[in-house]
Amino acid sequence: MPKIKTNSGAKKRFALTGTGKIKRKHAFKSHILTKKTLKQKRNLTHTGLIASVDENNVKALLGLR
Repeated sequence: MPKIKTNSGAKKRFALTGTGKIKRKHAFKSHILTKKTLKQKRNLTHTGLIASVDENNVKALLGLR
């Protein structure tokens, strides 16, 4: 049986926590930042967790399922 390849795009975008949850970064923080407020940009800096409905799809892309 061949090994399952990890999706390269997902590998760069997601990271596992110690408890097995999947971390993600916020969107809208890469360019056109002049029109966004400091508060908006600061809050986009922090990482979040993926939604529970997306968990199975992301785990499949990462080869964890």
